Amino acid sequence: MAARGVVVIGAGQGGLDTVAALRAKGYGGPVTLVGEEPVPPYQRPPLSKGFLTGAVARAELTLRTESFFAAHDIALVSGDRAQHIEAERQRVRLASGSTLGYDKLVLATGSRPRTLPVPGMDLSGVLTLRTLADAEALRTALDGPPRQIVVLGAGFVGLELASTARVLGHDVTVVEAQRRVLARALSPQMSQWLAERHAQQGVRLLLGQEVTALHGTAAGEVAVVRLRDGRRLPADLVVVGVGALPNTQLAAEAGLLVGDGVVVDRWLRTDDRSVYAIGDCARFPSTRLGRHIRLESVQNASDQARCVAAAICGESAPYTAVPWFWSEQCALRLQMAGLIAGHDETVTVGDPDGARFSVLCFREGRLTGVESVGRPADHGIARRLLSSDTGPSPAEARTPGFDLKSYATKPSSPVPAPA
Repeated sequence: MAARGVVVIGAGQGGLDTVAALRAKGYGGPVTLVGEEPVPPYQRPPLSKGFLTGAVARAELTLRTESFFAAHDIALVSGDRAQHIEAERQRVRLASGSTLGYDKLVLATGSRPRTLPVPGMDLSGVLTLRTLADAEALRTALDGPPRQIVVLGAGFVGLELASTARVLGHDVTVVEAQRRVLARALSPQMSQWLAERHAQQGVRLLLGQEVTALHGTAAGEVAVVRLRDGRRLPADLVVVGVGALPNTQLAAEAGLLVGDGVVVDRWLRTDDRSVYAIGDCARFPSTRLGRHIRLESVQNASDQARCVAAAICGESAPYTAVPWFWSEQCALRLQMAGLIAGHDETVTVGDPDGARFSVLCFREGRLTGVESVGRPADHGIARRLLSSDTGPSPAEARTPGFDLKSYATKPSSPVPAPA
């Protein structure tokens, strides 16, 4: 029987990097990439920033042109949705009615914006941001005279949108149910510092507040956001950024194990050994935290894509990459390395007032994550230290004059400073 090859469902960063890595490693079988959106794979990070301001053109978002797929003999199926996995027959049925047989299947189905279960979410002028189409709609809404914008959620997407909308001259209020911004992702120190920067830029932050309803005009356009404490916020536009849900329906209907993501092992395999899952939709075991986690980042999607491609090509190794992230807000770049969940101690080095500092996070005396603003060298060094499971102790980090660069260049340090 002729080889069916590899089918990858999801044409985001992870899906694209999987097919590219397969060809780079010499995989010679058929490779098919299926994308639900009617456009070639594109970058998502600029959608909440440069694309909205016009600094990044639509053409600049494209990750690979059609010529790349032709040159590498990769079949790109755009504008078609994978509807059903027939696991026993090892084939995928698409919404168009076509079927694709596979030897190996990679699920890179990503995630979708979470919504709030409150009245008024279906009003005109209530938007989310995930796809290029979402970003184009939002850019149109932001183009024009100043408007009153309410952002629901102080996560990465919400704060990046708030910062961008302020640059465009709009009046911006952010409503967040947690008591601080980015409460799940950042240390309290960095969270507080970032909130102050947004306030300095003119963004109003309402923390510890819940939305109970959205009210509209007679024409069905959003006009008011009502909070649990009774306040009513005028709103010409509401952007919902309250997190994301993994796209697991396809996997669940195929009988694969799911639970806040498609559950995979250290090799990113599902309980069906011919099927892998990567990126936003995958829930994988973290050796650093000792439990399964799900990460939403370009780095995670790309690194997992290369890990799976290597496994398919016979170079199987467990996924152990150090997570790292970035976010651009208030004309600054925040960089994060490692995972700070459960940290019990922090040390701040550098100059917070001058926006050049890092927060080192420890758990039981062990360095687990580093958050940096204006110190890209710290970020690079942190990734190397975390990768080798080395790093300073809290006591060393508190030594007057301590910085990561000096620590990394000490003769006793096993990690060289980046070039």
